[in-house]
Amino acid sequence: MKRFNFIMQNKKSSLLLLFLILFIFSCSGKPAVKPEETFDPEKAFAKANERLEKKYYEEARASFLEIKNRDMSKKFAPLAQLKIADSYVKEGEPEAAIAEYRRFLEAYPDHRYAPYAQYQIASIYFDQIEGPERGYSGAARALEEFEKLKRMFPRNPYKDIIEVKIEKCKKTIADYEFLVGEFYYKKGSFSAAIGRFEGLLKNYPDYSREADVLFYTGMSYKNLGQKDKALEYLNRLIEKYPNNKLTTDAKKELAKVLSCIPEPQRQKGCCYRRW
Repeated sequence: MKRFNFIMQNKKSSLLLLFLILFIFSCSGKPAVKPEETFDPEKAFAKANERLEKKYYEEARASFLEIKNRDMSKKFAPLAQLKIADSYVKEGEPEAAIAEYRRFLEAYPDHRYAPYAQYQIASIYFDQIEGPERGYSGAARALEEFEKLKRMFPRNPYKDIIEVKIEKCKKTIADYEFLVGEFYYKKGSFSAAIGRFEGLLKNYPDYSREADVLFYTGMSYKNLGQKDKALEYLNRLIEKYPNNKLTTDAKKELAKVLSCIPEPQRQKGCCYRRW
């Protein structure tokens, strides 16, 4: 009987020891639970900027996107969107950059950096200008976006530089229109040439090559047999640009046209003048 009690006590002790060992292992196996850190958008923004400066564009954009989604203060979310757009500019992805700047303007149209976003869009198109032949599309889009900037944000901080860039856009577009008109003229498509030249004179009255435009327009009308219109443009050239190299040719052509017009008819028309 004593031996039976001894055995039972040993079993109880063994079971107790076993439970104790299992409890210790189960506790030691659980990792310590750390309290969740509060998201700090300012620190996150600084780190994302560092990545951007180091040209880790994908990582930087991922960080800025996280800021957009988690910034409860909404102070850094707009800036993060701008930085995403800026990153595409730095990476040489203009179309993606434009899309992101437009996304910023749609989400934050009254933000203090909205003029900057619009200016960046216009400038990206402006940078695509290479000359009248290849730069027409970029110039036309840039002009549209610069005018939009002026209209939407009249107090924008880019006023002086905008005017300079607008003038370059207009000159590029006007040069392109002239090249197309000249092409049609040399091809013998005089009606098409007139359409280009008259549109150029109307839309760009201060065009630097206006004398050439007047001459080609007058000659196009002459070749179409429309003497009155030919005289009108040739006379405008002679009166406005007396020292231009084309003026001598204009006078000769005007004389040829006049020689084909009867004297009585010449006396009635204001454009029928001899030079």
